[in-house]
Amino acid sequence: MASLKVIRKRITSVKSTQKITKAMKMVSAAKLRRAQDAATAARPYADKLSELLRSVAARVGSTDGTAAGHPLLQARAEERSVHVLLVTGDRGLCGGYNANLIRKAEVFLQERGGERARMTLVGRRGFDYFKKRAVTIVDKHINLFGGPTAELAVSIGTQLAAEFAEGTVDGVYIVYSAFRSALVQTPTLLQLLPITADAVAGESSLDYLYEPSSAELLDRLVRRYITVQIHRAFLEATASEHGARMTAMESATNNAADMINRLTLDMNRARQATITKELMEIVGGAEALKG
Repeated sequence: MASLKVIRKRITSVKSTQKITKAMKMVSAAKLRRAQDAATAARPYADKLSELLRSVAARVGSTDGTAAGHPLLQARAEERSVHVLLVTGDRGLCGGYNANLIRKAEVFLQERGGERARMTLVGRRGFDYFKKRAVTIVDKHINLFGGPTAELAVSIGTQLAAEFAEGTVDGVYIVYSAFRSALVQTPTLLQLLPITADAVAGESSLDYLYEPSSAELLDRLVRRYITVQIHRAFLEATASEHGARMTAMESATNNAADMINRLTLDMNRARQATITKELMEIVGGAEALKG
């Protein structure tokens, strides 16, 4: 059994760690509330924009063939190369959040031919992993204090749309964590390009007058759709990271408390053994004097 001095040092060390994990949990909880509100507020707008885009693309395509000719709506006969936008965190201490996202992206790349893949990486954890792998890293965005912004979504969306329109890649995908709750974050793979232009189920047969032209309106909606989907992924990922970190730090705090209890029990046992040993030495000495 370890000595009393060693056990006391370990208890002090664990208590210090517990204070840190508890503080990190509180910080993540405060950030999670804001991030969750932002992610939740963005969902209706993104869903409605997707519905509007599909509806306009179906109507325009049925009237003048514009949708069928838009470069960002063109599905390739064969997907020979892909571009993956991976959204991870810049820091760890959030359980399996980053590892699950990296694993999902890696499995997808292996299925689609990893060496021909191109990647845009948001977050240091993803960059640190894939910089050692056989993929082409087109761009990276790391150390984003405050999280990825809408301006970054516009910049990345413009770049990805240009690559797809030029034929550099045949498909564009986003890997991010969809926020469900503080306890549940789901690694998600979303196809960004080409955009499917299926008609909305049950839509009205009424047509509309377009101003500006239907082609220009469709082009604006398509590019807006790309930006909104990327920004939505950023918001979901930010909320997921804070939720995962809060859960991980809560678990670490509870584990530290359990460890302190076990160490305290060991300390009491060691103290009792020491006292018993001293009493036995005293009794033995007294018996020796009597003899």
